Amino acid sequence: MITVTDVSLNFSDRKLFDEVNLQFNNDNCYGVIGANGAGKSTFLKILSGEISPTTGNVSLPAEKRMAVLKQNHYDYEDQTVIDTVIMGHKRLYEIMQEKDAIYMKPDFSDEDGIRAAELEGEFAELNGWEAEPEAMTLLKGLGIPEHLHNQKMSELTGGQHVKALLAQALFGEPDVLLLDEPTNGLDAQSIKWLEEFLINFENTVIVVSHDRHFLNKVCTHMVDVDFGKIKLFVGNYDFWLESSQLASKLAADSNAKKEEKIKELQEFIARFSANASKSKQATSRKKMLDKITLDDIQPSSRRYPFVGFSPEREIGNDLLRVENISKTIDGKKVLDKISFNLGRDDKVAFTSLNDVAITTLFRIIMGEMEPDTGSYQWGVTTSQAYLPKDTSNEFENNNSTILDWLRQYASKEENDNTFLRSFLGRMLFSGEEVLKEVSVLSGGEKVRCMLSKLMLSKANVLVLDDPTNHLDLESITALNNGLIDFKGAILFGSHDHQFIQTLANRIIEITPNGVVDRSETTYDEFLENKDVQNQIKALYA
Repeated sequence: MITVTDVSLNFSDRKLFDEVNLQFNNDNCYGVIGANGAGKSTFLKILSGEISPTTGNVSLPAEKRMAVLKQNHYDYEDQTVIDTVIMGHKRLYEIMQEKDAIYMKPDFSDEDGIRAAELEGEFAELNGWEAEPEAMTLLKGLGIPEHLHNQKMSELTGGQHVKALLAQALFGEPDVLLLDEPTNGLDAQSIKWLEEFLINFENTVIVVSHDRHFLNKVCTHMVDVDFGKIKLFVGNYDFWLESSQLASKLAADSNAKKEEKIKELQEFIARFSANASKSKQATSRKKMLDKITLDDIQPSSRRYPFVGFSPEREIGNDLLRVENISKTIDGKKVLDKISFNLGRDDKVAFTSLNDVAITTLFRIIMGEMEPDTGSYQWGVTTSQAYLPKDTSNEFENNNSTILDWLRQYASKEENDNTFLRSFLGRMLFSGEEVLKEVSVLSGGEKVRCMLSKLMLSKANVLVLDDPTNHLDLESITALNNGLIDFKGAILFGSHDHQFIQTLANRIIEITPNGVVDRSETTYDEFLENKDVQNQIKALYA
């Protein structure tokens, strides 16, 4: 369907890609993965034609149509929501506009009639009569109610903008669909709907995402961007991750015979396939996995930071009591009489359609903001460490090196250069990198610094506001695993499904009209409980 031939891309100081040769076919979904800065989004821009490669070419048959998820949320402010979606099929929208203009003419001529007939024929061929119903179905599926469909885009919220532009990309059954971080800004129900849409989509999908659950659900292949090379592997993200680890193990075992290695690979594939869902996509993926040979799996050069939290003391019986907290910001009530009690074993995911509500609650309980009414009380045996969503206060206008910045949070026994350099090395700051000024760090580097600070704190309570934001998949995996092993309590907000599912034993949904609090539940159980979801829906109404 789309063919990449001998593509290279050079920037002034480095070669980003070299001799890339790939083919992307129908009925497959390709997840593009790689470390931050490897060039995932740039590769999508080459595929879409937005960036020209230094050498080589990308070819798509002339009659085929490509759709790209737009990133600029303010390009369509004067358009209605429904028209913005239909504009995803450029030719169809042009026909509709020209057709309408002809029919509006007061002096309709014979030539106009002939042209209108031609347009009507092409309109029917492109399934134009179904355009509006299809656009409405997409918008409803993504959670934009019908009463907004004929409103101007400028009247939508930021989250609704994201959904409308996603509907635009999905509209009209494009032959090739390019999606860069499509789950960003989506709520859990919209992500679930998108997953089902892509699983049943019969053309070609190429997607960049940091959401492991999403990649596992929708992808048939992984496209690995690593050290200037781009390679294609069969399977979803977990299969790529575990098979690359198996490949490293088998490569290191020089004494094992080839027959033994083949048997181990076959056992691994059988185990992996046994856990797959029964969807059409999973069945198709299983057939491809069954054909894999030893040469098809390769060790990965990815580096994972070490993330491990060791609390200095255990928590007593009381963790946190929150009573009737309310807060209004810029005239809008963000929290309304929020109350809950947490115990020592709680690992709580706070969820909401309004991220500001979670951030505000965390800032209040961490003493950074005063509530308008209500109170909170931490247990006397607790010590808290906080990772805010906005870390600018830590790093802006700060000329300290990473080494000196971290030193201020180290105990006397840990503040020497040898210990700190070793500690930072495990967080992937090696050699002279520890002498970089913190003010110039990337978003992911700043989060790794903050996680280093939290680890040195030895706190028994972690308060984490969207901690996977800015991190690459390797750092997300390392953080996820480190928190699974953590013996203290966790309060966190996140949009990462797998993160919530593997960590939380309690979910608290914060709505404009109170909370829905479910203990001893997983995230999947929470989402699938119809009574709970109806209760939440009523509180948002």
